[in-house]
Amino acid sequence: MKFIDEAVIEVHAGKGGNGVVSFRREKYVPRGGPDGGDGGRGGSVWAVADGNINTLVDYRFARIHRAKDGARGMGGQKNGRGADDVVLRMPVGTVIADAETGQAIADLDQDGERALLARGGEGGLGNVNFKSSTNRAPRKATPGGEGESRRLKLELKVLADVGLLGLPNAGKSTLIRAVSAARPKVADYPFTTLQPHLGVVRLGVDRSFVIADIPGLIEGAAEGAGLGHQFLRHLARTRLLLHVIDVAPLEPDADPARDARAIAAELKKYDPGLHRKPRWLVLNKLDMLPAEEREPAAQAIVRKLRWRGPHFAVSALTGAGCAELSSAVMHFLETGKAR
Repeated sequence: MKFIDEAVIEVHAGKGGNGVVSFRREKYVPRGGPDGGDGGRGGSVWAVADGNINTLVDYRFARIHRAKDGARGMGGQKNGRGADDVVLRMPVGTVIADAETGQAIADLDQDGERALLARGGEGGLGNVNFKSSTNRAPRKATPGGEGESRRLKLELKVLADVGLLGLPNAGKSTLIRAVSAARPKVADYPFTTLQPHLGVVRLGVDRSFVIADIPGLIEGAAEGAGLGHQFLRHLARTRLLLHVIDVAPLEPDADPARDARAIAAELKKYDPGLHRKPRWLVLNKLDMLPAEEREPAAQAIVRKLRWRGPHFAVSALTGAGCAELSSAVMHFLETGKAR
C-alpha cells in the first residue's frame, strides 16, 4: 500500500434535537400542565489513535464525516434520543490542525489517545423547563443547537527515536537493514526509498530503540526539490539524527563534505529546531575503499567539515562498525550523553 501521510477532511457534528411544547391531557386530570421533553444531543466527531493503522490513505477517499442529529423531544416529559458519536481511527503520530487557520487541535502520539474534532449541538429545552408559579402553561420551547463543522488537515509524523538522513544512495536503507529487522528496498539508483521505513534495534531483552529511514534529500529539498521535502516532517519527533555520508561516491567530481553541508543547510531552512537536534556523522561504505585508504578518507571528511561531534566509520553492507554505532546510540538515548 502506498504510504499516505497527508489528508484534508471535513467533519460535521450533529444538530441537537428541538425541545417541544406539549401539555398533559388525561381523563380526570383537568390541569395536567406542561410535559414537553428536551431534544437529544447531536453526535460529536472524535479522533482516536490506533496502533494498528499506519497510513492516512482511508482519509484520501473518505473526506466528509458526519454525525447524526439528535431526536426531538416528546410529550410525557420524554427526552429525545441522543445521536451516536462518530469515531475516526487514525495512525499514532497524526497531527490534526484546522485547515483554514493552521491552529493545532491535537497530536495523537499515544495509542488510544482521543481528541474531540467537532462537538455535537445541545438538545433544545421542552416547555416543561419553563413552568413557574406565574406561568403554569408555558408555550415556549427552544431549538437544538447547531453542531460544529470544521475542515481539518491531517499530517502523519512517524514516531522514531533516531532518524537517518543523507543524500540518495548514501546507504541509509542498507544501514537500517544492518542494525534492525526492517527490510526496505535497496538498489544502486537514487530514491530507492519512496516512503519512511521504521526498524526496531534491539540490544537486549529490554533495551531497544526505533530508527526511521527517511527518503534521501537533495539540495533545494526545503523548497520542494526531489522527494525528501515531503518527509522532513518525520524527523521532527526524533531525538537523534544520524547523517549518513558516502565516503566513496562513484561520481568523480563528488565532494562528500560539500554535500553534507548542503543537507545541513536544508534542515536549517526547513526548520531551525530540526537543525539544532543532536546530529552524528556516519561515514558509510568503507568496504568500497582499500583497507589502507579507509581511515584517511574518513578523517579527511571530518577535518574538512571541522566536525567536533561524534562520528562513526561503518560499512552497512558488511556490518563493520554497526554494532558499535548501535551501542553508542542506545547509550545516548538512555543517558542523554554521547560516549
